Amino acid sequence: MKTRIYLLGLMLLLLPVMAFSQSRTITGKVTDATNSLPIPGVSVACKGTTTGSISDGSGTYSITVPDNKTILVFSFIGYKTQEVPMGVSNVINVALEVDATALDEVVVVGYGVQPSKHELSYSVSETKRGGRSRKDKQQSPASALQGRVAGVQINDVYYNTVAPVEPNTEEYGTINENIFRGALQEPLSTFSIDVDAASYSNVRRFIQNGQQVPKDAVRIEEMINYFDYDYTQPTGEDPFSIYTEVSAAPWNGQHKLVHIGLQGKKIAVDNLPASNLVFLIDVSGSMSDPNKLPLLKSSFKLLVEQLRKQDRVAIVVYAGAAGLVLPSTSGAEKQKIINALDNLEAGGSTAGGAGIQLAYATAKENFQNGGNNRVILATDGDFNVGASSDQDMEHLIEQKRGDGIFLTVLGYGMGNYKDKKMEILADKGNGNYAYIDNMLEAQKTLVNEFGGTLFTIAKDVKLQIEFNPAKVQAYRLIGYENRMLQAEDFNNDKKDAGELGSGHTVTALYEIIPAGVKSEFYDIDKLKYQKPTGSTTVASNSNELMTVKFRYKNPDGNTSKLLQQVLMDTNVALEKTSDDFRWSAAVAGFGMLLRESQYVKEFGFKDVLGLAQGARGKDVEGYRGEFIGLIRNQNLMTRR
Repeated sequence: MKTRIYLLGLMLLLLPVMAFSQSRTITGKVTDATNSLPIPGVSVACKGTTTGSISDGSGTYSITVPDNKTILVFSFIGYKTQEVPMGVSNVINVALEVDATALDEVVVVGYGVQPSKHELSYSVSETKRGGRSRKDKQQSPASALQGRVAGVQINDVYYNTVAPVEPNTEEYGTINENIFRGALQEPLSTFSIDVDAASYSNVRRFIQNGQQVPKDAVRIEEMINYFDYDYTQPTGEDPFSIYTEVSAAPWNGQHKLVHIGLQGKKIAVDNLPASNLVFLIDVSGSMSDPNKLPLLKSSFKLLVEQLRKQDRVAIVVYAGAAGLVLPSTSGAEKQKIINALDNLEAGGSTAGGAGIQLAYATAKENFQNGGNNRVILATDGDFNVGASSDQDMEHLIEQKRGDGIFLTVLGYGMGNYKDKKMEILADKGNGNYAYIDNMLEAQKTLVNEFGGTLFTIAKDVKLQIEFNPAKVQAYRLIGYENRMLQAEDFNNDKKDAGELGSGHTVTALYEIIPAGVKSEFYDIDKLKYQKPTGSTTVASNSNELMTVKFRYKNPDGNTSKLLQQVLMDTNVALEKTSDDFRWSAAVAGFGMLLRESQYVKEFGFKDVLGLAQGARGKDVEGYRGEFIGLIRNQNLMTRR
């Protein structure tokens, strides 16, 4: 009898503990109360605990909480924080209301927000990826890194927290916005394609951190090309298809906007050639912050998971000197590669030049004929030992690209980020460039766009547009300022240009002043020695607006191939254009506003928001929804 009473008493004592130890998983979707659009990056916390989660690109979230806790807290910059009691259902959908007054009272934590005077600490619950589960350690970055920009890992996603600001030494190349050119005086416009997307994710980082975006950090072509477009897949022998469309310019009804798109042929991963990859990783002291080397290692593990047994990886690191930490290893030995990444630690100065030399030598030693030979450089760009100037880096990379080895540059970190140097490396090294600010971006770059990032299907891709002066008074290319070429460069096969990856889309926009339209942006005297229409009956009698010409080389070729397509002058109303046309226009308008362009005087963030909301389209991955959130936040912050 006494034993039974004892056991009963023990069970009564353990019941609260057992109840506390039990947990449940809550899922749901967070939307905007005004328009029902999903809101990515909403902070979801269990009140009274340190457990937190973040809504993804489609607004959905998942959080595992103790069963005895009853309230979820949803918060996001520019919206009213909402506390929702947990009932019996494990599905909780929430609609947040806009709160413009909240912006002055918070600091941004990645996609979400926290009170500006509170310290942040999250205990991350178990997450799953690719059939495996793991538990991440509790983070307390605000106390761990005083006076620095810290990072927090929530459900395997790194987000940045704002601590007291140190002097900013970030470097960006100067951009002088393209102006209008006369179609009669300069009928040819020539430029190299650009598939980089670093500028968009970097701009996003500034906006999410509540900071002013540096004008020269805004490369409009990279913002436009961050997004996929619904272009038709190529069907012929050429590796891409061409798409054109024309309508009114949203920011100036008297002008026209021309949309030119390229769609790279998408090759199934199983059919891609074998890869010979060299991870070139910066482990210098400047990479010690959580949003640098720790984030870098986590994102590279995503890439390792994509490798096949025929793929090979070597790892080269550099700090005060360069070294080979993993010889070329089969992609089948994933754990071996991951162990090598896990053992990396940051410290010392930055001998970037020596690292590049060793990485290319390693790639050349393991060169695969007919394969994908590539160096993947991951750094904050702060080279300070040996060859380190922009000119040194440019010469070094130009020497190496002749070996048939391509380059991918992945940028990490903030505060001392050297965007200018990394863009030069990618441009001169037959490469591409992305900025990784969290694991969602790593997922996009290294998993979702695996083929486009790492597998080149066409190199030295150039465009040349010839405008019909009978239809076009003046034109300007929106963005691509650092990709402009001379007219004679188009037919010069020795002139380097951009690369196109598997499945990549490339989009370019021209703003046009039609012939006969008076514009404040282009006013020159009539020519004395030339007739405006000349004697070209084709120009005066044709409805051709322009001729679009393309040149490209095969990845292992040295001779280019020419393609061309004529665009006719049409008068399609803006609202009748494709979602892709209006979406690219919205992104371009947003970029011009951030750059304070003279060409968008009567066009504001509210106009951009309306244009983007009406052109979102399918948005399977939620990237367009995220951009709509950025526009809304920027509009609230600028009160424009």
